[in-house]
Amino acid sequence: MKHFAGFAASALALAISAQAFAGTVTTDGADIMIKTKGGLEVGTTDKAFSFKLGGRVQADYSRFDGFYTKNGNTADAGYFRRAFVELGGVMYTDWAYQINYDLSQNAGGDNRDEDGYFDEASLAYNGFAPISIKAGRFDPEFGLEKATSSKWVTAQERTAAYDLVDWANGHNGGMGIQVSGAAGPTLYGSAGLYAKDATNSTEDGDSATQFNLRGVFAPMYEAGNVLHFGLNYAQRDLSDTEFDSRIRSRLGMRGVSTDGGQDAGDNGNRLTLAGAEDTPAGAFGDDAAWGVEAAWAMGAFSLQGEYVSRSLEADDDAYEDVDADGYYVQAAYTLTGEPRGYKLGKFDAIKPANKQLGAWEVFYRYDNISAEDDNGSFASKDDVEGKVHNVGLNWYANESVKISGVYVKSKVDNAENSNGDDSGDGFVMRAQYVF
Repeated sequence: MKHFAGFAASALALAISAQAFAGTVTTDGADIMIKTKGGLEVGTTDKAFSFKLGGRVQADYSRFDGFYTKNGNTADAGYFRRAFVELGGVMYTDWAYQINYDLSQNAGGDNRDEDGYFDEASLAYNGFAPISIKAGRFDPEFGLEKATSSKWVTAQERTAAYDLVDWANGHNGGMGIQVSGAAGPTLYGSAGLYAKDATNSTEDGDSATQFNLRGVFAPMYEAGNVLHFGLNYAQRDLSDTEFDSRIRSRLGMRGVSTDGGQDAGDNGNRLTLAGAEDTPAGAFGDDAAWGVEAAWAMGAFSLQGEYVSRSLEADDDAYEDVDADGYYVQAAYTLTGEPRGYKLGKFDAIKPANKQLGAWEVFYRYDNISAEDDNGSFASKDDVEGKVHNVGLNWYANESVKISGVYVKSKVDNAENSNGDDSGDGFVMRAQYVF
């Protein structure tokens, strides 16, 4: 790991220094092109071979109180939300690869190795264009916010509605294969099959398997002129599987419990909506989730929302089904007039028109999540609900640096912390550098 850390540091220094230069280098053999705007990219002019070295660093600081802590007092957290070193490229024209290593641990789920982990390590074959076949470790596709890179999502944290179906769009250390393709600029679809890690394995040691489907229709698909609709479905088989069935949410405040770095420690409080940590094998069978997504953008204004629903079916007469659903609605406006970028199936970066002023964006998002669990997890309490208001400001100083701040206000029903609080608030600041 020390060797990798040394390589990562050298690569980061090279990428940073490379941004000061630009140009094209050719040879009297196969022509080679070098790009230094945003990392370091080297490739042949016939596009048969290339590689790009880049990454992202997101440093967060937050303060919060009320429901976000067990005693209701103010706590804070400072941590690297993401610290990726990324290497990707093309070989022999039709093959593509991507390797992302996270030095922060925070981009994934619980129980990450203390030295970091591979967020993605995949190989894709594109020789059947427009069909692509990808295999390896990568996140399954489920939802518009998840499809949009963490670099360019509007709020620092994606919607709390995804906490209800965290397995549907996270790889959890597993492996998978996905087939995806586009029909022109308006239609996109993908289907994937995945084997998750041993933390959710059967008594015989078999990995839990799941499959995902996503389809997108975008009759308007240019930056500042977007109309987007999508459908998602994910299903996994939990028969004979012992697993953690808790449905939990940080309600937009990562600092209550980070996977790496500083957090509120034992005083951090996460909302538990349903489930139990030690769910015995044979209790449940199919776990299915579906979702719809929609977005509209006109000029500097964008509006988007998603709805997700999950049903965990009991496989034993001693248990009841667990149901959960959630949604969000988000509005954003760029004060300096720039539109949000868009590529089929996802939003992209805002590129500042004024290199000195940068681009300034304001946004509001409302999240609503709820679950019904009649298995006694909350004794006399059920129908737990969480509501989160997010109001924020983003400054895109340039195409590499983004400074963000968001105020978060939450309210929960049928749940409270040890101090009796059922509401909380706080703020999160982020400095992001992308290369």
